[in-house]
Amino acid sequence: MDKLKIGITHGDINGIGYEVILKTLEDNRLTELCTLIVYGSPKVAAYHRKLTDVNLNLNLISKPADANPSRVNIINCCGDEVKVDLGKSTTTAGEAAFAALERATQDLKEGEIDALLTAPINKNNIQSAQFSFPGHTEYLEQLFGQEGDALMILANDKLRVAVVTGHVPISKVSSLLTTEKIITKIEQFNLSLQQDFGISKPRIAVLGLNPHAGDGGVLGSEEQEIIQPAIEQMRDKGIICFGPLPADGFFGSENYTHYDGILAMYHDQGLIPFKTLAMENGVNFTAGLPIVRTSPDHGTAYDKAGKNQANPTSLRQALYMAIDIVKQRNSNDDSL
Repeated sequence: MDKLKIGITHGDINGIGYEVILKTLEDNRLTELCTLIVYGSPKVAAYHRKLTDVNLNLNLISKPADANPSRVNIINCCGDEVKVDLGKSTTTAGEAAFAALERATQDLKEGEIDALLTAPINKNNIQSAQFSFPGHTEYLEQLFGQEGDALMILANDKLRVAVVTGHVPISKVSSLLTTEKIITKIEQFNLSLQQDFGISKPRIAVLGLNPHAGDGGVLGSEEQEIIQPAIEQMRDKGIICFGPLPADGFFGSENYTHYDGILAMYHDQGLIPFKTLAMENGVNFTAGLPIVRTSPDHGTAYDKAGKNQANPTSLRQALYMAIDIVKQRNSNDDSL
């Protein structure tokens, strides 16, 4: 059987994306696990390589079918005029990030690669007529699903956190929460824990929205009117879920260790504790779609760009997780 082909987009060329990519792919043992294809710019890669201690030669190809399984391959998605401005948000960087993402997702859609690993983008400079999304998750949702299909999961070996509402202003969270939406996310989360992570009977903790999970309605009614009915309906369908639970005490008491997955109501409610506990080895996984996409759980880190200080562990773990999930899905298909 041919090795899996994993595509890696270079993200924002002015951040730490190339540094963590090059540091990760320098380990030649990775080519024994999969065929590696970077979507980016050989010129920019060479520039960043000079700023690190990495000794890695990239094999230039024009399409995934030409990839050398024993080398780290690169597809040039950018023009020769692309310019790096370390630590700065520029239009050029946004254009380069989208060019790589567009080409990689096209190859993913056509089955030329088996999974996608995305280095961090700047969500502002990438905006254009072609990309008008809050982030990768929503862009992939439009390409490979429909509104509501994607579920953002932050994960490592011991902790998996998903969110009901993702990249939306905090002022809109309450108005976006509905019982139906929470039911959809619990079902997606449960299915992903089973099919992508191999957990046969997941235990899911569902967090409340308000302080102290509303304190019986004193601090808000969303728990009683919206969240609790969703949990009860899921229990009636045989999904093992508990809540709504107060977020602060839940994480502070390490109660999270008793669950396979945690569903937060909004972005920071779930991601702040996750990144506090698992920043270096955390992975962002887009569940609910027919394709596999992972990314490191950090951003462009402009303040570290070009200083050879970036830790590649999260991107390395994202690569491992992409491979594991593709294999898990293939195993599920073979057992049908």
